[in-house]
Amino acid sequence: MAIEPGNLRPSLHIGGEWSGSSDGGTREIVDPATGSAILVVDEATPDDARRAISVARHVFDDGRWAGTSVAERTAFLTKIADLLQRDKEQLAHIETLDTGKTLAESRIDIDDVTSVFRYYAELAAVHGDRLVDVGRPEVISRVVHEPIGVCVMIAPWNYPLLQISWKIAPALAAGCTMVLKPSEVTPLSTIAFVKLVQEAGVPDGVVNLVQGSGAVLGEALTANPDVDFISFTGGLATGRTILAAAASNVTKVAVELGGKNPHIVFADAVSDPTAFADSVDHVLTGVFLHSGQVCSAGTRLIIEDSVADLFVAALAERARGIRMGSGLDPTSETGPLVSEAQRRKIEKYVALGVEEGAELVVGGSRPDDRELADGSYFLPTIFDRCDRTMKIVQEETFGPILTVERFTTEEEALRLGNDTNYGLAAGVRTSDSARGERLVRGLRHGTVWLNDFGIYTAAAEWGGFKRSGNGRELGPSGLSEYQEAKHIWHNTSPTAAGWFVTR
Repeated sequence: MAIEPGNLRPSLHIGGEWSGSSDGGTREIVDPATGSAILVVDEATPDDARRAISVARHVFDDGRWAGTSVAERTAFLTKIADLLQRDKEQLAHIETLDTGKTLAESRIDIDDVTSVFRYYAELAAVHGDRLVDVGRPEVISRVVHEPIGVCVMIAPWNYPLLQISWKIAPALAAGCTMVLKPSEVTPLSTIAFVKLVQEAGVPDGVVNLVQGSGAVLGEALTANPDVDFISFTGGLATGRTILAAAASNVTKVAVELGGKNPHIVFADAVSDPTAFADSVDHVLTGVFLHSGQVCSAGTRLIIEDSVADLFVAALAERARGIRMGSGLDPTSETGPLVSEAQRRKIEKYVALGVEEGAELVVGGSRPDDRELADGSYFLPTIFDRCDRTMKIVQEETFGPILTVERFTTEEEALRLGNDTNYGLAAGVRTSDSARGERLVRGLRHGTVWLNDFGIYTAAAEWGGFKRSGNGRELGPSGLSEYQEAKHIWHNTSPTAAGWFVTR
């Protein structure tokens, strides 16, 4: 099936049927590289969201999906993975139009989405029940895993298809039904993906799709007693609102709420020209990939003072040379911010950083290239001489802003790395393996890279400490989030309990 932006309406998918909004509402989707409209999508109402949940509830309860075997479900996951690769170029093109990221990044995203579906197809086949030895030969004690039920999945705008695949793949493998809500800013690839799910033959009503703003749909999706699990990736404020809404029904919630991620560089990691250049490259990529719109971006450079001046100068030189442009241009190294609203937010943080006394080394403004004038572009920006009192160091800016802090001792580096309300990811660069192990064990972050940055695998858990959220995606824990563990105690030779005296 050819997937092009023009064939993505109607764009609500409920109970196997594509439809428009119940009130006719629509939203214009804008290409952030040009500022021009791509197309219009249907925008759901709260009634549409409630109807989608009702369908998912009915389909889960009647067992048409939950009652299938693991082998049947994993065959669907494998089929979806095959279709993703078949339509890789079209999906990548849609993702780039929607988010502004480079086409090279979007192609990697589709490959990563594919690997997530293949991983859970393999894991579900071996993630079985377990026997518990209770020391009584007449008792068979088993722990079995059953699907948790109806899931609401709310995804962010920076990695629309990748982030929602982390939710959909394990949920399908577990036997759950679901309602998806992509970001209203970037819904296109999710709409296209649901068409592939339908083509793969997943039963009607298992995967339902609504799109619209969280302000409109949030309560209908998160305070509904028919929902068994909510998975959300996004900002801290919205996460808190979802947790509060779910509390009235004691609905299970897993949230990934971003980060303010330190990248710690020791002098011994840059002691020769090759190591120095490699470290500069990793720090640069860690913060400016996708214009910094990455929850795990290394936005805080924490560097040993003895090499800081030279290192920051080299970073600034490299940052000035980053080629900005449309993601569809193969010469572009990074694209625009996702929207004008996001660019205005970044501009406010830059002004705040200057006001707070940080030293603006490079960037800090829109590019003066006339060819980029219509898009939401913002130059890679570095602030030196920062400290933890500054909001640009404390708060997640979610854009191309790097702050630089300095240290003199290992203990100070560790303290600074943990001095954040977040705890999603961190990086350490050192040639001293013992020191590296001390740091990666001491850092209170869900993922810690040693002499690398930004890499992940579907087979390892992803999630944060502290205000970066709770629960885990990917790895075996990512499947367990969508399952309930049930203990079955089977007495094969029952006798009287004998607790009370028979009269």
